[in-house]
Amino acid sequence: MSVATSSLPIPVAGARRRARVAPWLRVSAAVFAVAWGGNEFTPLLVTYRLEQHLSALTVNLLLGAYVLGIVPALLIGGPLSDRFGRRALALPAPVLALTGSAVLAAGGGSAAQLFTGRVFSGLALGLVMAVGTAWIKELSAAPFDTGADAGAGARRAALVLTVGFALGAAVAAAIAQSGTAPEVLPYLVNVLLCALALALMWSAPETRTRSAHPGRLRDDLRIPAATHRRFVFVVTPLAPWVFGTAASAYAILPVLFSAQVPGFEVGFAGLLCLIALGCGVAAQSLVRRIDRAGSARTIIASFTATAIGLALAAAAALSMSLAVAIIAAAALGTAYGFLLVTGLQEVQRIAGPDDLAGLTAVYYSLSYLGFFVPAVLASLSPVIGYPLLFGAGTLFALVNLVATSAAHRRC
Repeated sequence: MSVATSSLPIPVAGARRRARVAPWLRVSAAVFAVAWGGNEFTPLLVTYRLEQHLSALTVNLLLGAYVLGIVPALLIGGPLSDRFGRRALALPAPVLALTGSAVLAAGGGSAAQLFTGRVFSGLALGLVMAVGTAWIKELSAAPFDTGADAGAGARRAALVLTVGFALGAAVAAAIAQSGTAPEVLPYLVNVLLCALALALMWSAPETRTRSAHPGRLRDDLRIPAATHRRFVFVVTPLAPWVFGTAASAYAILPVLFSAQVPGFEVGFAGLLCLIALGCGVAAQSLVRRIDRAGSARTIIASFTATAIGLALAAAAALSMSLAVAIIAAAALGTAYGFLLVTGLQEVQRIAGPDDLAGLTAVYYSLSYLGFFVPAVLASLSPVIGYPLLFGAGTLFALVNLVATSAAHRRC
């Protein structure tokens, strides 16, 4: 009898430990693991170029290939989660990410297999960015979290994504630089992380009740808020810059400077990625202090940081100075952080409860168009050169600053 009684506190203590993990953190674990898997490929671009002799255009196309998975997962997964609930659409994401990493680990020098793995990673990332972001936002409000402010959901989702992106790239670069199975081991780490995250997310509470009398499915896939004037004229022009700035920092600059760091090519790529995304995390924490409802402060800050980052990238490409390249990566990462949270907060102000995930999906779909920037610039650079390309980007960012700020006041 005493034996049976002594065993009772064990599951109770376990339940208490589980209860101490906030619901939004349970979902965040999966978002983190999937984001890790989405960006672990980035510093390995240099490895594939040096070891597998893939061209700059090929590796940059592979970098952007996961957009082909992200966009449909965003545009379909977001609205479907508004209809069927967050759990049903979010739980497959770690499984898809795990599959993508496993395919990449087995890919070797096969561009086709690497492409397939990247698409799987993109499908997973699309689901967590649309559904996971909405789920975190809802779990960051009463009754799940009574102490969070109105913008906590956007900041938490952006922070978890960015930290996942940063650590995924940094760890992959460190492993690859050490020479320990550089094209296999980084992906296996993510396989383990995704399995653990799935187990943690499994017990997260549902926040979206399935309708007893749902309408037509095709109507759910429509997102009326996407035609809102503020979304069209403020969010849409801002969105592609989000990952355009990030990709410039950790995809273009490392390849451009690889000859400057012989023997440390992958490590340098990981360093730039960590610097850029670390600055992105820091910038996201500043948005709360700058942001005011009805004000264009964060938009001005975002495009100002973008113009400064691109101008520094142009200076780095012209001078081929490693110090300037590092500073440029920091500035571009800062711009990424401002842009990401600014866009998310605008989306959450525009969207109603029935199309939050759907409008978030549209925003992220537009944002990920920026991942094709490295491929576009790689194709143009032999003719125009990176200094002029980055210089043109600087001018374009300033034009966007003026136009978007003016639109913000009108809408």
